[in-house]
Amino acid sequence: MQNTDKIEPTKSELEILQVLWTYGPSNVRFVNNKLNEKTRTVQYTSTLKLMQIMHAKGMLKRDDTNMTHIYSPAEAEHKTKNYLLERFINSMYNGSASSLVMQLLGNKKTSKKELQLIKDMLKEMDKDL
Repeated sequence: MQNTDKIEPTKSELEILQVLWTYGPSNVRFVNNKLNEKTRTVQYTSTLKLMQIMHAKGMLKRDDTNMTHIYSPAEAEHKTKNYLLERFINSMYNGSASSLVMQLLGNKKTSKKELQLIKDMLKEMDKDL
């Protein structure tokens, strides 16, 4: 994504990005089929138009050397998710990641395995301080 601080993907754009992050560079037909499997019925022309718009915004790269255009995300998954998470934490939790984590753990049944992973991550982070 170019100008990541200015472009925030919509829900539909994120669904397309998720398909591309999961399966790699793909044509519109493949993306449309995966959206229909995972989310809701989406018309091919709607997926095509949205992917063209995403390309124009700089969110997708397009290889048009063959008849079938192949699209790929312009930014890595982790960069986009980090940006969106930071914006979410800033707008919803006044920039407090601990408030987000406390609410998450309080609202969701967390498995012992998940809790152990969190504890291990915290131990690793503590070592780095």
